[in-house]
Amino acid sequence: MLPADREDDVKKGKVYLVGAGPGDPGLFTLRGLEVLRRAEVVIYDFLANEELLSFAPPHADRIYVGKKGGDHTLSQDGINRLLVEKGRHHVVVRLKGGDPFVFGRGGEEAQELVAAGIDFEVVPGVTAAVAVPAYAGIPLSHRDFTASMAFITGHERADSRESKIDWSKLATAVGTLVFFMGVKNLPDITARLMEHGRSPETPVAVIRWGTTPEQRTVTGTLGDVVDRVREAGLKPPALIVVGEVVRLRDQLNWFERRPLFGRTVLVTRARQQASDFKRLLEEKGARCVEFPTIRIAPPESWEPLDRALSELQTYDWVIFTSVNGVRFFMERLFEAGKDVRALAGVKLAAIGPKTAEALEARGLRLDVVPGEYRAEGILQAMGADSVQGARILLPRAKVARDVLPETLRKWGALVDVVPAYETVLPTEGADRVAEMLREGRVDVVTFTSSSTVTNFLHVFEAHDPLKLLEKTTVACIGPITADTARGRGVPVHVVAEEYTIPGLVQALCDYLAC
Repeated sequence: MLPADREDDVKKGKVYLVGAGPGDPGLFTLRGLEVLRRAEVVIYDFLANEELLSFAPPHADRIYVGKKGGDHTLSQDGINRLLVEKGRHHVVVRLKGGDPFVFGRGGEEAQELVAAGIDFEVVPGVTAAVAVPAYAGIPLSHRDFTASMAFITGHERADSRESKIDWSKLATAVGTLVFFMGVKNLPDITARLMEHGRSPETPVAVIRWGTTPEQRTVTGTLGDVVDRVREAGLKPPALIVVGEVVRLRDQLNWFERRPLFGRTVLVTRARQQASDFKRLLEEKGARCVEFPTIRIAPPESWEPLDRALSELQTYDWVIFTSVNGVRFFMERLFEAGKDVRALAGVKLAAIGPKTAEALEARGLRLDVVPGEYRAEGILQAMGADSVQGARILLPRAKVARDVLPETLRKWGALVDVVPAYETVLPTEGADRVAEMLREGRVDVVTFTSSSTVTNFLHVFEAHDPLKLLEKTTVACIGPITADTARGRGVPVHVVAEEYTIPGLVQALCDYLAC
């Protein structure tokens, strides 16, 4: 039993004021990630990317207090009270867009915590003032243009009688001006700058949702940018950059020139396998919508696989056709009290490079990896002579193509096909995705296996799935998947020449670049 004073210390909380960065989750800091993983309560804003919430512990309370276009989920006073209430006895992460101390009202929240006697720490974030122009191809400083910059709010306090901005000095004294939250006041901002001496020909960029796949940039001059923004229908949240450095955008605009920028891609792959695919798509500029039409689950019974594992030394070959097969096979092997030494003397084959990597990561060497990543490829690589009379173990999905085992048997092999896992059909979120497809808000639907095709059609059966796909590009990982799609009436526009995830991404880039 702890003394009373020690017990109070144990229960004492702490608040971390954490900058979430400008939008791209890849710009989140290591320190931010560290404290987020320890959070008991996460209080987050509208501009904090919700993907970051996945790093918080599952049991952590997640409380949204965002402010959007004047619509406040909770007033600032309410947020302050919430921070004090939760911060007394919990580890609280206050996740704020950009940097908490750069127009983020983090200073005000810190003052409230000090007044309440609550311990706090500030974790700086990458401010939008720097990151957003960089993603738009605009360096804030450049020796040929300017050596000074200033960050200014474009939306001062409503209860303030006098402006804290000295426009007469600001207009011409600083080379690059960056305005936060200024879209609604853009006419007033440009007018004041020109009124106090800034040339109407000064370049201006207005950047909405900077650093994200939704980034959109409108450029002009002080004299015409208001009309250009109005014509483009650009809305908050957006950042305004004023200065000669904006001229460099034509040369340095790297982010918006990526091959898939602005494209929305539906990823139907199982969630356990989607991360690499999603990362590659996002690196090419795509906005990914995940809707896994497959969920990987253990088989109904482990008995067939367990029996095969107990007889491993009687097999001449083990052929793996997927990363999932490797994972479940190895996990079950270890649960049986064995390790990779149980495979000594057994030849190993993998149907593709990712499956091979999964085996090599466990210290296993492959005897066969085909040049063509499908059943026909592995058959060609092995050849009939090498399997005549051989005993072969094939741990794979419960439902899969029969080309491989049937051909091996015709060649005289003894083949045991055992389910190492099975695919389950998820349906959550189907209505939302159907609406996006119906409205043409999805540019590409990707299929990475025949089962993703058949499951997609089944999940959206009530929505007329072929009708849903009329407004989108359909991309398949290889000819088998494409044949399945065409056989079900699905039009196929892209088929990867190399039947891998990188191959599919490259094929998609090539197709959309035409």
